[in-house]
Amino acid sequence: MTYSDYRKVFKQLKARRPKLEKFIKHSAPKKRSCGINLFHCIRCGRTGAHISKYGLHLCRHCFRETAVNLGFKKYS
Repeated sequence: MTYSDYRKVFKQLKARRPKLEKFIKHSAPKKRSCGINLFHCIRCGRTGAHISKYGLHLCRHCFRETAVNLGFKKYS
C-alpha cells in the first residue's frame, strides 16, 4: 500500500460493495494535523528532508535535481 494511491484493484470485493467500502475506509491513510508526515515531496512523495521554504515542498534530493531549473545558483 503506497501513500499516493491506497485504492487498489479489487477483484473479489467488487461483487460485495459494502465490504469494499469498509475495506477502503479502514485502509485509508490517517489524516495528519501535525508532525513529520504532514508534508511530503510533491515530486517523489518522500516525507523526510522536506524543503517548504518559498512554497517549494520538495525533498532535498529532488531539490538538488531541479534547483538550476528553478533559478537557484550554487555558490562554492
